[in-house]
Amino acid sequence: MSEINDRPWLAGYPKGVPAEIDVNEFESISVLFDTCFERFRHRPAFTNMGRTISYDELDTLSRQFACFLLNDLKFVKGDRIAMMMPNVLQYPIAIAGALRAGMVVVNTNPMYTARELTHQLEDSGAKAIIVLDNFAHTVASVIAKTPVKHIITTGLGDMLGFPKSMITNFVVRHVKKMVPAFSIDGAIRFNDALRRGAGQTLTKPEISSSDIAFLQYTGGTTGVAKGAMLTHRNMIANMQQASAWIGTGLREGEEAIITALPLYHIFALTANCLTFMKLGGLNILITNPRDMAGFVAEMGRVRYTAITGVNTLFNGLLNTPGFDKLDFSNLRMTLGGGMAVQRAVAERWKKITGCTLAEAYGLTETSPAVCINPPDLENFNGSIGLPVPSTDVSIRDDDGKTLPPGEIGELCVLGPQVMKGYWNRPGETAKIIDADGWLHTGDIARMDEKGFFYIVDRKKDMILVSGFNVYPNEIEDVVALMPGVLEVAAIGVPDEKSGEAVKLVIVKKDPDLTEDAIRKHCRTELTGYKQPRHIEFRDSLPKSNVGKILRRELRDAH
Repeated sequence: MSEINDRPWLAGYPKGVPAEIDVNEFESISVLFDTCFERFRHRPAFTNMGRTISYDELDTLSRQFACFLLNDLKFVKGDRIAMMMPNVLQYPIAIAGALRAGMVVVNTNPMYTARELTHQLEDSGAKAIIVLDNFAHTVASVIAKTPVKHIITTGLGDMLGFPKSMITNFVVRHVKKMVPAFSIDGAIRFNDALRRGAGQTLTKPEISSSDIAFLQYTGGTTGVAKGAMLTHRNMIANMQQASAWIGTGLREGEEAIITALPLYHIFALTANCLTFMKLGGLNILITNPRDMAGFVAEMGRVRYTAITGVNTLFNGLLNTPGFDKLDFSNLRMTLGGGMAVQRAVAERWKKITGCTLAEAYGLTETSPAVCINPPDLENFNGSIGLPVPSTDVSIRDDDGKTLPPGEIGELCVLGPQVMKGYWNRPGETAKIIDADGWLHTGDIARMDEKGFFYIVDRKKDMILVSGFNVYPNEIEDVVALMPGVLEVAAIGVPDEKSGEAVKLVIVKKDPDLTEDAIRKHCRTELTGYKQPRHIEFRDSLPKSNVGKILRRELRDAH
């Protein structure tokens, strides 16, 4: 272990937090689940839309799903299974079942367009997909172009119990008309899959810590979406790091966390699902956090001790009528990540809730946590915090030289949570992970004398919209498909609600090209958060002497 001089942040560690974690306590996430099911069998594990399942029920249901995958579908260890759902009870059941069966989970954003979904299913080689009915029409439109052989569909109310399940599904489909028509030959209903797995014996495959648990898709630092290979060791390590960090202020078996961030996002997957399961906590799943009035109403019906989110989520809650009237007496932890937390939001959150909004920092490639502010922090400090246990962070110049405190350079990370690499992309992996195992984040940062880190800028051109990565190359490729576009550049510009928004700067080929036509095209090809908020037409774009479009000049001119 390094000395304090090498790791100045150790002096600021909360009392009781070790410098190193035991990454070998659990050989796999499956072993972690077994431990949680045994220790907290009669405690509530997940609740959604008024229905709560205990750890015992989660054990039974996930075991049934694992049996279905192994015995009925004849899947083998390492097969990939995509999951395309918001926060519903089916999600933790499916994740636990798939991992216990030795599968690799491919988390999939339900809002993906047909193009985006096709890429992810083809690239991952997924053999099956579980999809909520509301989004099954997208799956139906692309399935023939992908390697997927089995489609499992489920309704929003399927796990709510009779008669609520039937009523909910009827209202969603026929009254609110939230389910576009779709037809998928041979699709299996999720509840039928559970019934088929019931009564069967689960013969678990041998799962090692180096086996891949999740293919978590991200653009990395640039370009087309790539699957970050997160092993069981990566995820267990980050869960251990996070639980050691926050565990000093939380009580085993007594916590309840508001889970509004989607479980398909790495932040909620590790920080909420895995970490709070290890603590025997309850995850309160919010299916549609965009319905802020409904979200606040739900918070008024439950007891919670923790919440995670991105800046836009906290800001949205603060500006929703009735939020300031909620009971915050049990709230012990508020953790913000995914994008920069704004000081004004953090200070207002503390004033209304009495709980400090602690900022954290991570990446998909690090499972995700790298730095977290101490849980006993009294006030927002503008930093991303201290490196979590068993993690080294350094600030380096362009030549790879480590810089002293106060100097600005690229933030690099070394630790057991760093991904195995990008799926089937060794060249891309080599660009971001060096020969010594250090991950080069592409973020520009500095460290102060006490070991606190501060993000200064983004080295690459990635745009961060409400905590979601948007990559200019992808946006530009989509817009360039339009015959009327000669040249296009996508940049991020400040946005009060989402932190950043996408702006397109376009040189026309067809003088009759309109903003409306571009927006219509983007709505067809891009998920909502990737769609341009601003469009500007110019006669030319700034370029380098070799013809590369200079996005930074466009940003600086904004």
